[in-house]
Amino acid sequence: MRFGRRSCAFLGALVAAVTAVVLPAAPASAHAAVVAANPLQSAVLGYSPTAVTVTFSEPISLIPGRTLVLAPDGKRILDGDPVVEGTTLKIPIRVADRPLGTYVISYRVVSADSHPIAGGYTFSVGAPSATAPTAPSDDVHRSVEAAIPVAKYIGYLGLVLLIGPAMLLALLWPRRMSRTGPTRLVRVGALAVAVATLAGLWLQAPYSSGASAVNVSVTELRQVLASTYGVALSVRLAVLVALAVLLPPVLAGRTGRARGSAVVLLGIAGLATWPLSGHAGASPLPPISVLSAVVHIAAMSVWLGGLVTLIAFLLPKAHPRVLGVILPVWSRWATVAVVWLVGGGVVQALIEVRSAGQLVGTDYGRFLLAKTGLLAALLGAAAVAHRMVRRRTAVSADGPRLLRRTVGFEAATAAVVLAVSAMLVQTTPARSADVQAAAAAKWKGVAQTLTTDLFTLQYDIYPVQLGENNTVHAYIYTAAGKPIPAAEWKLTAAQPTAGIEPVTTLMLGLEPHHGTGAVTFPVPGEWEIKFTVRISDIDQATVATTVSVPAAAP
Repeated sequence: MRFGRRSCAFLGALVAAVTAVVLPAAPASAHAAVVAANPLQSAVLGYSPTAVTVTFSEPISLIPGRTLVLAPDGKRILDGDPVVEGTTLKIPIRVADRPLGTYVISYRVVSADSHPIAGGYTFSVGAPSATAPTAPSDDVHRSVEAAIPVAKYIGYLGLVLLIGPAMLLALLWPRRMSRTGPTRLVRVGALAVAVATLAGLWLQAPYSSGASAVNVSVTELRQVLASTYGVALSVRLAVLVALAVLLPPVLAGRTGRARGSAVVLLGIAGLATWPLSGHAGASPLPPISVLSAVVHIAAMSVWLGGLVTLIAFLLPKAHPRVLGVILPVWSRWATVAVVWLVGGGVVQALIEVRSAGQLVGTDYGRFLLAKTGLLAALLGAAAVAHRMVRRRTAVSADGPRLLRRTVGFEAATAAVVLAVSAMLVQTTPARSADVQAAAAAKWKGVAQTLTTDLFTLQYDIYPVQLGENNTVHAYIYTAAGKPIPAAEWKLTAAQPTAGIEPVTTLMLGLEPHHGTGAVTFPVPGEWEIKFTVRISDIDQATVATTVSVPAAAP
């Protein structure tokens, strides 16, 4: 069957609109955040820790060979394999190689939504090094950043071309009309989903390791296949193989009840692999998120795939009397699909966006607002088409032409909605953005080295914020880095510009050379901090510094 000129134009516009979103797509962001670590970032310790623990906001899995500890002299001193327990990464440090100075922790793990998390921080033992060792870069390679969005969009386009035409062929296709064209669409859709799935499996390896798209080993592929992400995509491929066996009679109009039921169940299983390998699998309510995502994707595929089939085949070629029978049924299907599409989207939005401020304060929220506006325009066009069908305007003399224009606008708008949806899956959910912001705020502290003729003092205050919950740790050493026992620790805080006189508190000696205490900052501004340390009955010295305390967040 040959497409009409306008049908080809509409179909081409749809495909171009969906695939063109690859160009502005931003690289996917990791969606788990570091919420705690021990030792703390930039901490100055009076002892050498035997392990480092990093806690994330979501469960993680380990990428072998991508976690390291660098000693101040640049040596790698990881003692055995790191261990992951739920949300916590534990990194053992070799006892024999722990000199004084600055240590670098570098890690790369995979979050529950399949995104790699690369990061690191430093802490010091004794005193910070003049120059800290440099950890290797763990950025995602540019080739992988470009290839992953392409694979995702091809997969979504494949779903549209697979599900919508197949449903019309199975349940609503005219007996005397050729099935060749829409059957080819179904095959192209299935092939697109398969190619996108294989590409996703391949790209997950360099996405996790930080290598280029072609630098993939057999071991890395095995690790991907053994992961939750790999299992989900393997199930998707198995579903495609089963559908390839079951679908041909269905597409030919010979649908038995058992075969039809099997196809529907397989389709649901296949659709579930999308949320299970993405955000929904790591959401606070996984069953609800997965179910709403399946409904949302299925409704989108039925509606948009049906529009493609109408524009490309039925409206240009079917007899008006045939359209008079088909279009009312399709209109009801489209209405149901719209209801489920909106319902599934609302549920996902309620889970991923927790406050009105996140709608305008996060990229995810802004994309969601844009999608909502486009969807409103789309529903308006759909309502016009539905009214034409209900009043039988579509089967009048100029009806098919007018309906093609209306449905064409509907399809073009739907393609843009699909593009925005594809951007959403590449964007950090609003709930995770808040976690990341809170985690970033949690790291705010200060660490510094102060010197006197008697000792070198290392201190850290964490966090630095208004109120009482500011913990202070201090350590004293000789110039060579040898710990010095202290007899008494005092901490004094003052802000003369605000009229706050010095307030002195005693610190508790946790170790001979390590004291701890707390400081209260009742107002923001520049605070004068003094440490007075007595190391004998007659030897005592005071060091001073300033600490900037920010105003409370609005």
